[in-house]
Amino acid sequence: MNPPFRAGRAAASLLAAAFAAGSCLAGPARAAPAAAQGESVVKQAGPARQAEPVVGQKVDIPAVTLLDGRTLPQGYFKGKPVVIEYWASWCPFCARQNPYVQKLTMQARDTGLEILTVSIDKHVDDARAYIDKHHYSFPVAMDTPALRQVFGKRRVIPQIFVVKADGQLAESIPGEMFEEDVLDLLKYAPRSPVSSQ
Repeated sequence: MNPPFRAGRAAASLLAAAFAAGSCLAGPARAAPAAAQGESVVKQAGPARQAEPVVGQKVDIPAVTLLDGRTLPQGYFKGKPVVIEYWASWCPFCARQNPYVQKLTMQARDTGLEILTVSIDKHVDDARAYIDKHHYSFPVAMDTPALRQVFGKRRVIPQIFVVKADGQLAESIPGEMFEEDVLDLLKYAPRSPVSSQ
């Protein structure tokens, strides 16, 4: 068995495992074939990729520019709990989870819980078209080097991070979540949602 075939089988196994787990791989699922063709497997410019934060670690969310043009400066989320979801327009698991994130966004209004979503799409127009098509109102930023320095580079999407008001990472949840689990993130809100009854 030649090395590219073994690497191809390994990549296929990795893809199957990701889909079985309810997540999309966020990067190419090949290793040896690229190296065999003389390409660098990991092309990295600038500083080394920081590892994904671990639960209990303090995180400082950098400034982000939203698709609607607003800029949230560094420190905007200080003292506020925030749910951060990473997604992409091409990810079928994100497509199933994003309606729940929209519902969470609506239920979190006036509770003090902040919601931020981050698209890893390569082109902002793809993310914008997806948001417009589905009429989502949750805040969307594009992934940036500054965000990758804090949250690492995505290997799997969707992925949710929950940062408590004190800046500590409370949860890191890779893969698709059930609706009730997404809505359960309201437990991090400092105030109860106002009932519409």
